[in-house]
Amino acid sequence: MGGERVPLADRPLTEPHPSRLPPDHPHRGRILAAHAAALAGAQAGYPDPETGLFVLTAGFLARRGTCCGRGCRHCPYVAD
Repeated sequence: MGGERVPLADRPLTEPHPSRLPPDHPHRGRILAAHAAALAGAQAGYPDPETGLFVLTAGFLARRGTCCGRGCRHCPYVAD
């Protein structure tokens, strides 16, 4: 997507789209806990509990106003 503002998907920022973090993902609980802590601390992201890679929060991505199209785990723009 380009630079135009895009509406957020109709779900809480705490809940990633199932295509980005499936309900049966083996580390889902740990990932969601790390994401929730980063959201609560107004942090841009958190280290993934499994890989250590930095993952952006839905809050940070929502403040950007657009989807970058890179498949972010917590993208708040991915609709059903």
